[in-house]
Amino acid sequence: MSKYFDSLETRSSAERESALAARLPQQIAHAKANTTYFAETLKHVDAATINSVAALAGLPVVRKHDLIELQEMQRPFGGMVASPWGRLGRVFSSPGPIYEPEGRVADYWRTARALYAGGFRAGDLVHNSFSYHMTPGGWIFEAGAQALGCTVFPAGVGQTEQQVAAMADLQPNGYAGTPSFLRILLQKADDMGVKLPSLTKALFSGEAFLPPVRDALLARGIAGYQAYATAELGVIAFETEACEGLVVDEGVVVEIVRPGTGDPVVVGEVGEVVVTTFNTDYPLIRFGTGDLSAFLPESLTRASPCGRTNMRIKGWMGRADQTTKIKGMFVHPEQIALVAERHPEISRARLVVTNPDSNDLMTLYCEVGLARGENLEKGIADSKVIEDSRKYD
Repeated sequence: MSKYFDSLETRSSAERESALAARLPQQIAHAKANTTYFAETLKHVDAATINSVAALAGLPVVRKHDLIELQEMQRPFGGMVASPWGRLGRVFSSPGPIYEPEGRVADYWRTARALYAGGFRAGDLVHNSFSYHMTPGGWIFEAGAQALGCTVFPAGVGQTEQQVAAMADLQPNGYAGTPSFLRILLQKADDMGVKLPSLTKALFSGEAFLPPVRDALLARGIAGYQAYATAELGVIAFETEACEGLVVDEGVVVEIVRPGTGDPVVVGEVGEVVVTTFNTDYPLIRFGTGDLSAFLPESLTRASPCGRTNMRIKGWMGRADQTTKIKGMFVHPEQIALVAERHPEISRARLVVTNPDSNDLMTLYCEVGLARGENLEKGIADSKVIEDSRKYD
């Protein structure tokens, strides 16, 4: 059995650049011809000239936080989707709300490559605890697992006793989900006196996979790796057994730019992750994720110790804006502002996110005047605009 998902992972730099030179102009032309947004923003661009990463850097960046306003002006996708409803298989919603499409091609989100690098193989049973409710996490990882020939148990989130019971009955050898939720499940299993010896591998996304958590899982016999993915782009980069940064996926072009600009930074410098996809349904060109990372300088000159030759990034290093991710779900500044607008007593509000014991915790601090209504604290706590639709036991 091959160590690699396919031969693309071990291409030379020259081969990768040659493929990009042929593919990139086609994608720019497709986006211009089939979306109203790129038809306007790239109307003066000759697609044939955008045949390298350097040429791509001259195009404008559209950032994730822009999607809220763009989609409000033009429903449902802000003019950025090239396929009509009949050619799309699903549509999802994430906080904002931001609507995201899913096309009908197999492994639409390109997750199979990351799963393969994490040790998943045909014949595995994968316990998938990403959410299947409104957001695409569950479908993103299910599609990749099925493309590999794995069988998937669609667990979603919550109902921890039932999930542990299912794991005990079915004996999955793989897990997909957030690391914090796997810890919750393992603690619940311990409380129930249930052993889960079959579970030996895990692919995580949606939140940071911190070294203490990695070590704790290894002590239980579970080797975990991380994939960096978003609802718009699918998998951007993934970890391998080398554990030297995250290898950029073969289906995207990644740039690191100075936050607030489209200007590439020096290799090794921290900046915003900007991604261009070759997705024909949702042809995002220079999409600013708002996430911070940096290229590993050594990935310019040598392959990863695992043998993969693409560029590597250091992983998630924070946010370039005030949007933050809590237990795998984004919370936007606009949502905090909506809470304040609902309660005139609030003069200022700030959401503080901490990570005690590797578990995300958010606390909303509100500054209010002396004149306040009864049960103000309860009213603020009951405001739904920052509530995560996924429930944890």
